[in-house]
Amino acid sequence: MPAYRALRSILLIYMLAIMLSALFPMQTLAQSTLEAGTPDVGFGARKMFLMLFLMLGPIRILVPFMAIAGDCAPGFRRRMATRAILFSAAALAVAGLLGRTMLENFEISLPVLAMTGGIILLLVALRTVLQPSAGPPDRLTEPGQPPDLGLALTPLAFPTIVTPYGIAAVIVFATLASGHQTEGLTVAAIVLLILALDWMAMMFAETILRWIGTALQVLAVVLGVTQAALGLQIILHSISMMTW
Repeated sequence: MPAYRALRSILLIYMLAIMLSALFPMQTLAQSTLEAGTPDVGFGARKMFLMLFLMLGPIRILVPFMAIAGDCAPGFRRRMATRAILFSAAALAVAGLLGRTMLENFEISLPVLAMTGGIILLLVALRTVLQPSAGPPDRLTEPGQPPDLGLALTPLAFPTIVTPYGIAAVIVFATLASGHQTEGLTVAAIVLLILALDWMAMMFAETILRWIGTALQVLAVVLGVTQAALGLQIILHSISMMTW
């Protein structure tokens, strides 16, 4: 029963992701950078995982991946998925470092950074709720021609896996964690965990779409509504922290 084993593996991966997110520390990223008695901005590790899961996670990449490599051999799919994840990890690392450096040089205040993250979260959540599924990309190869591994970079790694708003969120989180090793490692661990889930999802994309594709779309909408509420809460909290 290969299909049953694949489905069981995917369900175990998602349960593990939920369990790992529950083990992340409750302390928010900004809490350690604020003076005693000052309210934090509310970016806990669990909330970060929820935010980045919708921005960078596997729900929205299954259909595009199958459209690109669905007719190829399993070995080719594995190589394409691996390359796409490596490209995505490198792009997020570079973008996070460069973006954090630029924001630090401009001395952006903590409430403004938190509000930026809240606005990004709200917009992505609304996009997910109003347009819950991503359609397949336009044909990238000639009819009858196999896809090239170069497609792992674009459009698979960017902008399918590494979305522009995902990069923006990683930059905000990296900046909030600047100067604190524990918080920085937490951000990196969350991103790597989500990319690992992406790789596993691409390995079993056909089985996932066949058995639980509709359930994943429903889950995406539920997460979108939750993120919209979190985004509004963070925006309002950030406004209350600003000094006018």
